[in-house]
Amino acid sequence: MAPSLSALRDRAGTELFLRVAGPDGLAERDRIHLTPGPRWYLPGSPIRTVHGDASMFIGGMRALLLQSLHPAAMAAVAAHSGYKGDPWGRLARTSTFLAVTTFGTADDAQAAIDRVRWVHERIKGVTPEGLSYAAADPALLRWVHIAEVDSFLRSYRLYGQRPIDAVAADRYVEQAARVAVALGAERVPTSVADLAIALREFRPLLGPSAAAREAAEFLLHEPPVNRAIRPAYSTLARAAVASLPAWACEQLGVRRPGPVGRALARAAGGTTTRTIRWMLGPDDAQRVAGVVRR
Repeated sequence: MAPSLSALRDRAGTELFLRVAGPDGLAERDRIHLTPGPRWYLPGSPIRTVHGDASMFIGGMRALLLQSLHPAAMAAVAAHSGYKGDPWGRLARTSTFLAVTTFGTADDAQAAIDRVRWVHERIKGVTPEGLSYAAADPALLRWVHIAEVDSFLRSYRLYGQRPIDAVAADRYVEQAARVAVALGAERVPTSVADLAIALREFRPLLGPSAAAREAAEFLLHEPPVNRAIRPAYSTLARAAVASLPAWACEQLGVRRPGPVGRALARAAGGTTTRTIRWMLGPDDAQRVAGVVRR
C-alpha cells in the first residue's frame, strides 16, 4: 500500500527538521518544549511568531551574508566557526540556541547564554588586515545582533505566514534585545526606528573583503546540500539576496536583481517557504526551532 500524502509530508518534514536541528534534534525539541517552568516570552509573543516561522530559512541566510560585511565578524567566523567544514553542525547549534532562548525555560535560556559567553571569551584573533578582534566585544556583538534581527524581521514581513503590524514589529525588536544584552552587546536597539539608525551607524565599518565574498560564494553557489534539494535551496538563496540592500550586494560581489527579478525571486521564495511550512505541518517551522512535538 502506497504511503498517504500525510505520511509523506511527515517523513519529509522530519528529515528536514533533523537536517537543520541535528541528529539530537528530536530530543532537544522535547526538552525545550516539555520542560516545565517560566519562559522569557509568552505564547503569542512577536518573537515567538517570527522565530517560529518558515521565513527563518531565508532570514538566516540573509543574516549570514549581512554579518560577513563586518571585517572582524567575518574573521571570527572564518577562523573559529567551522562553517565550511561542518556547516550543518553550526546550523544545528545556532537553531538550538534560538529555540532555547525563544521557547525554552528561563533557566535553560540563561544556561544557553552562559555557554555562548564562555565560548566568546575564548575567541580572539587578528584579521588579515591586522585588526584585532574578540567575539566578546560588545560592539561586535551589537553588529551580529542587528544583522540578525533586521534579517529575521525583514524576511518575516516578506514571507511570514501572518502579517505583522508596526506595533508588533517594534515589540519583536524589543524582545530580541533581551538576548543580545544578556550576551553582552551594547546600545542594543529596541524599536524598528532604532534598528534602522543602528544599521546606518555601522555602514562606515562595513565593506568588501576576500573572506566575505568567499563566504557568499559558498553559501550561494557551493551549498552543502545534495542535488535533490539544490533547486529549493537556490530559490531560498535568491530570495535572501533579493531582500538585501543594494549596497550590501555590491560589497559582497553579488548581482542584485532588478525590480522584475526581485519580484520573481520573492514570488519563488514565497512558494518555497509555503512548501516548507506544509512539510513541517500545521505548527509551522517551530518544528525547526525545536519546540513542537509530532
